Amino acid sequence: MTEIDTAEICDFRIDIPQADLDDRYRIARAWAELMRRLGYERYGAHGNDCGSEISPEVGRCDPEHVIGVHVTQIFSFPSGDPAELAGLSEEDQKKVQFLRWWTDNSGAYDKLQSTAPQTLAHALADSPVGQLGWNVQLLGSNLDADYVLTNTMIYWLTNTAASAARLYYEDFHATGTPAEPTTVPLGLANFAWDFQSIRPFAERDHKNIVSWNVYDTGSHFVAHDVPGLLVDDIRGFFRQLR
Repeated sequence: MTEIDTAEICDFRIDIPQADLDDRYRIARAWAELMRRLGYERYGAHGNDCGSEISPEVGRCDPEHVIGVHVTQIFSFPSGDPAELAGLSEEDQKKVQFLRWWTDNSGAYDKLQSTAPQTLAHALADSPVGQLGWNVQLLGSNLDADYVLTNTMIYWLTNTAASAARLYYEDFHATGTPAEPTTVPLGLANFAWDFQSIRPFAERDHKNIVSWNVYDTGSHFVAHDVPGLLVDDIRGFFRQLR
């Protein structure tokens, strides 16, 4: 009987050519190309979650046509420079502390999907119960059952849990990323039970923030729980760009 190399069996890492990585930058270019083919000469972009990372890149790669970008999170993180942290207000220091807590206590899915997405992919593609358990953990207990089940079924029926997880891996391994800040007008609607954006970091990465609204309600799933508030903020942002 041939001896089995368990190390080889357990290595589920994927090796994708850099040119084929579907990171936020390639997705942004694809969206800009789609809008070009559809004939839009002026348009705006809105994003939540991964969309909040991709939409500013749409503005970066198509500034002649994108009039503005609206997001619900600006994912700008500490650079590692102690002076950067020392200059923060007390309120922003609390946001940094919350970010550290979240990373330590709720960020396991991000770490796993960024480093070993295929390990998770096999499990989720094999078990509807596993897919439901994974989604319930990520979506939390404050959403109604229909919303959770609908989201879970989208992944299960289309068998896209693997490709969704790989986005984290491919984005994490992106190279040649832009070093300069974005310049297209950017607006933020930051909701209470969500990632708390830190303005000094955001202004380091985006040089044209024209709207920054913070709300004491809403969650990461704001389009579901307070859609009217989100729509009003989007409309207000783009109205000022006319």
